[in-house]
Amino acid sequence: MNTKIVMTASSLIMGLTGMMLSFIPLEILSYLGVESSKPQLFLLQILGALYFGFAMLNWMNKSSLIGGIYNRPVAIANFSHFLIACLALIKGVVANPELPGALSIAAGIYLIFAVSFGIILFRHPVNQH
Repeated sequence: MNTKIVMTASSLIMGLTGMMLSFIPLEILSYLGVESSKPQLFLLQILGALYFGFAMLNWMNKSSLIGGIYNRPVAIANFSHFLIACLALIKGVVANPELPGALSIAAGIYLIFAVSFGIILFRHPVNQH
């Protein structure tokens, strides 16, 4: 598996998500049909910082050898993030079909990344340099 493509794509997705959560949390809550409060806005901005930091981690490691024992902490962190978030999104969308369709799309994207990072984590890496 070409880890550079997976790392770059995940970095771009998480970076964009992080910027959106940091700079337009009110609009995101409105889109989701959630009444906003100051604590919710604050928590979304903190979540945005977390996503952006994770994006930077992936961007800085995109050219590194990843998989098996190489850069294992990066692979485990990405795998666990995408798997747990994917399961939460699927559970939320199935339990609440009235939620916006964008969350179903997000669940699909997260599933793709969870599978990709699972393969990266449990297979020996291929040096692509």
